[in-house]
Amino acid sequence: MPAVDRIRCAWGDSAPEYVAYHDEEWGTPLHGDDALFERLCLEAFQSGLSWLTILRKRPAFRAAFAGFSIDAVAAFGPDDEARLLADAGIVRNRAKVAAAIGNARAAQRVPEGLSALLWSFAPPGPRPRPATLADVPATSPESTAMARELKRRGFVFVGPTTAYALMQATGMVDDHVASCCRATP
Repeated sequence: MPAVDRIRCAWGDSAPEYVAYHDEEWGTPLHGDDALFERLCLEAFQSGLSWLTILRKRPAFRAAFAGFSIDAVAAFGPDDEARLLADAGIVRNRAKVAAAIGNARAAQRVPEGLSALLWSFAPPGPRPRPATLADVPATSPESTAMARELKRRGFVFVGPTTAYALMQATGMVDDHVASCCRATP
C-alpha cells in the first residue's frame, strides 16, 4: 500500500491511481517484450487523453488485448478489431486500435526483440535530476532517435513525445524530481 505521507512528484498525489502508479511503477526499470509492448500501446492510446483515463481502463485493455501478448495481438483479424471498437472498457479509436495490432506485427519482426531494441536508446549513466516538473522535458535526443527507428521498422503512433513518455514510464530515464521520495541520489 503506498504511503500517503510521502513527498512525491506533484502529479503523483492527484488521484489514488496516480499514487500507486507513481510509487510502484513509474520510473522503475521494466524489461520483457510483452511488458514493453503493453506500455508502448498504452502510451499510444493515451495520446490526446489523460493518463488517468488509461490507468483506470488498464484492466479492460489487458483483457481486450490478450494481456498484450505480442503474438496474440499480431494474430488479431477483422473480427477482433470490430470487437475492440465495440468495447466500451477501452479507448475506442480506430487508428489507435489498428496501430496496436500493426505494432504487434512490427514487434514480431524485430530480430533482437522489442525490449533490447527499446533499451538500446536508454541514455548511458546518470543525468541531472529535475528540480521541478517544469524541468522535465517532453522529448530528448534519445526519444527522437527511438521514434525514428521504430517508424523505420513499421511502428506507428510512436512520435518523440510518446517515446519519451515510454522511457520515463519504464525506467529508461528517471524523471522523479529531486524532492520526490522515489528520487535516488
